[in-house]
Amino acid sequence: MARPAIPAAPLRTAADGYRKGEETRARILDAALTAFGNSGFASVTTRQIAREAGVNLPALTYYFGNKRGLYLACAHAIVARYREGMGAVAEVSYAALGGPLTPDAASTLLKRLFAALARFLLAAPEAQNPSLFVQREIASPGPAFEILYAELWRPGIELATNLIIRTTDRRLTETEAQVRAILMISSLTGFLSGLPVIARTAGKADYTALVIAALDGQIDALARSD
Repeated sequence: MARPAIPAAPLRTAADGYRKGEETRARILDAALTAFGNSGFASVTTRQIAREAGVNLPALTYYFGNKRGLYLACAHAIVARYREGMGAVAEVSYAALGGPLTPDAASTLLKRLFAALARFLLAAPEAQNPSLFVQREIASPGPAFEILYAELWRPGIELATNLIIRTTDRRLTETEAQVRAILMISSLTGFLSGLPVIARTAGKADYTALVIAALDGQIDALARSD
């Protein structure tokens, strides 16, 4: 009687290796965002990040080269997260700005844009570490500043500025609108960094809804101002 065939062990495919490599790379990036966000570029070592990510140092070097390469990769990852979370809303606004746009329609788009940004920043559990990273680059520009400026800050400010100009029916100059755009964006990042204190002081609340309502009020005031 013939012995039953023993099934061969499944072969490891190239897709398996790629998926494992992407998971390893993502773990390193997450650990780096936390470390750099909490302590800054100069105070963090690649050995520390590798330990936090559960990988050996050669793995980190393989994917990112060195600490500067990893830091810049963190900046690109932050930009990619923003584009994923905000891209659809931003595209609608860009398309609308390309044609005739009434102040009321511009106001509606501006509210949608800032509501999406508020939800992205305040509702995402992983938002804190990228926010700390970004705030450090603003306070003390480092290797990632130009990436964040060119690919994140400048496009976002320009979009909000143009919507504010249309919302106010061009009563504001470009510089005046830029200042208001930056103030509104900064208020969100500032609220995020102060959220632990606010939550301890005011208790549990739907802060995202409250922030969106406050931003809507600011936009309504812009639209009404003479």
